[in-house]
Amino acid sequence: MAAAVKMGESAVSHQLRVLRSHHLVKYRRQGRNVYYSLADDHVTDLYQAVAEHLDE
Repeated sequence: MAAAVKMGESAVSHQLRVLRSHHLVKYRRQGRNVYYSLADDHVTDLYQAVAEHLDE
């Protein structure tokens, strides 16, 4: 993920921690891997609205 957003791993970790603390993302651990997803449909709708606005 860090390479995809061109940020350091520690910076990505910090951003994900902030998103978790605001209940915008949820995560699950599977062995050594951690999988993140948007917290609920309201967050997904908000993200889509912002993305559409940025495309205008």
